[in-house]
Amino acid sequence: MANILLLMPNLEAEELHYIDSLVRDFSDVQVNQFATLYNAKRKDPQTILLLTLIGFLGVNGVQRFVLDQVGMGILYLLTGGLCFIGTIVDLVNHKKLTFEFNQKVARQVASMVNSMVPRV
Repeated sequence: MANILLLMPNLEAEELHYIDSLVRDFSDVQVNQFATLYNAKRKDPQTILLLTLIGFLGVNGVQRFVLDQVGMGILYLLTGGLCFIGTIVDLVNHKKLTFEFNQKVARQVASMVNSMVPRV
């Protein structure tokens, strides 16, 4: 876990634990590749929070587009964030939404790294 913490110091405890469980059997080279790719693709909860707040300025659903939830993004855009109720729920749950997205990205990146470099 120390190697992951050094490569990705901005991870919160829950995300760090999840990442550690994914890369536990990886070599150092694979862990470095994983960290590079994952850092490029992961979303920061603070960014999602700010994008959700933009919904109160009239542009609802931007956070859903960024989290690759295009259908929900269009729905929020057309319904005013479901009359702001969805936007408020997203405001409260921004960390959960981001963590779920980052879990999906981490699994994809781990699978990609695992298939690229043979284990040592």
